Amino acid sequence: MPPHSDFTQTFRQALSGGDIPDFVTATDPDEAAQRFAVYRNNVAHSLREALARRFPVIRRLVGAEFFDAMAGEFIAAHPPGSPVLQEWGGDFAGFLGLFPPVSGLPYLPDVARVEWARGRAYHAADLLPLPAEQLRDDQPLHLHPSVKILRSSYPVVSIWQANQSGQDGRLRAGGAEIALIWRKADFDVPVERLSPQDADFITGLLQGKTLGLAASDRDPVPMLTLLLRDGLICKKETTQ
Repeated sequence: MPPHSDFTQTFRQALSGGDIPDFVTATDPDEAAQRFAVYRNNVAHSLREALARRFPVIRRLVGAEFFDAMAGEFIAAHPPGSPVLQEWGGDFAGFLGLFPPVSGLPYLPDVARVEWARGRAYHAADLLPLPAEQLRDDQPLHLHPSVKILRSSYPVVSIWQANQSGQDGRLRAGGAEIALIWRKADFDVPVERLSPQDADFITGLLQGKTLGLAASDRDPVPMLTLLLRDGLICKKETTQ
């Protein structure tokens, strides 16, 4: 057997379509190639399914058949680097931005960023919420790690919402949008459109500004209400 690093590299190359490694054998040597081909196909199918579950809106926008073919190209270029599949797929948005067949759909990378952020939010660490009476406007607030702001030149929130279950996919808005993504206590992960002012407020808090500085000349009450309602202002040092 080769050293572990060589074994891993050779095996990965074989899974991507390279020659079968010498150390892959079968009781009947003539069956080795056939059995490895079955294994390779099973791995590719599993990865395509994992990508489709992480990016269901992208799949709906381009169609299932095209998505499967495109997923094969992505898998070949960006195979998982970890057995934990929730950590795989972060390169998909960048891949879409450079994939010529979808160049006519320039909003796809940002939609993929929304979907990736939702997956990260779902798996974000748990933190205990800070009671409202402990809020102070002269201290930074620690927001839940699921909270994410995404700014896009495209109507990504409207696109995402129009392609949820029960929706017809018809876009009823246009122009740039800012997405707020967070995880609720019941593990629902919404995507909501923010005004530039509210987005600046949340961004300020994420950057470590005090409540007073982040609020500046805007009314923070609507956003504070959401943050407190869903337990998104947290005690930094304690976890559930």
